[in-house]
Amino acid sequence: MKKIIFDTDIGVDDAFALACAAKSQQILGITTVFGNVAVGQAVKNARLFAQLVGCDAPVFRGCSRPLALSPSASAAPVHGGDGLGDVLENPFPEEADSAIDFIINSVRAQPHEVTLVAIGPLTNIATAINLAPDIVPLVKELVIMGGAFGTNGHAGNVTPHSEFNIWKDPHAADQVLSSALPVTVLPLDVTHEVLISGEDIRSLKVPVLEQISRGYLQYSLAKEGFEGMALHDTLAVLWLTYPDFFTTVKAPVRVVTEGITLGQTLRKIGALASRFDPYAGCREQTLCLGVQADKVKAAFLAMLQA
Repeated sequence: MKKIIFDTDIGVDDAFALACAAKSQQILGITTVFGNVAVGQAVKNARLFAQLVGCDAPVFRGCSRPLALSPSASAAPVHGGDGLGDVLENPFPEEADSAIDFIINSVRAQPHEVTLVAIGPLTNIATAINLAPDIVPLVKELVIMGGAFGTNGHAGNVTPHSEFNIWKDPHAADQVLSSALPVTVLPLDVTHEVLISGEDIRSLKVPVLEQISRGYLQYSLAKEGFEGMALHDTLAVLWLTYPDFFTTVKAPVRVVTEGITLGQTLRKIGALASRFDPYAGCREQTLCLGVQADKVKAAFLAMLQA
């Protein structure tokens, strides 16, 4: 069990991840960010879903827009207008204390003990290290769900090149991934390999997960011909307990911040000398590019059925 700060733009797959984290990790706090929904809705969702899964961690409000780009539309067609399938009453308020202050203060208070788990845009993380660069060497690990490197044809899910979380704020992602933070990346290369069906979800006997996923499953069936979903964000939580189920490589990473490949994640794959090296000075990050999908799926089902 690790001490984690759970950073989320909470939608349907984020809720599955939070349910797993509540079962398996010590959640110090839940920090919210824009993405699947506006940040105020993310605060409401985090409070509601934490209560539903028996998690008493405090919830904090983070960034409401990207560092440099104009805000883009939410993911309502996939996650519903409220991010949780439009099936739950949510009386909780949108206001909360600062997520950025909470991240900074927590890491300073517990050096080398706090793992950041970021499953939305990386704006909160970038803002925290901008305001308090002293925390960079104090973070135990940053685990993110985001990006796509093309393994087995798994490229973008928003554009042909770009994954949603990175595309929402590519400038923040580039800053974080090229920083000295120790980052582990769970990209679409592995998340699209671990699929669960509607029947799998119903077998969990967790009514709220079945309720919030109905619209997501209908969307998937219409778009992909599959009544199911990729676990996506949940893999960032499962990595904490089951790292041996993943195959990793080490490489520096940059993110494209303009043009038709906006939001694309690029790893350095060659050692040939060049006159200009955009990876110069970048830390080698841990990239999960392979996964034992059956083992990860079984671990997920066992965790939520426990």
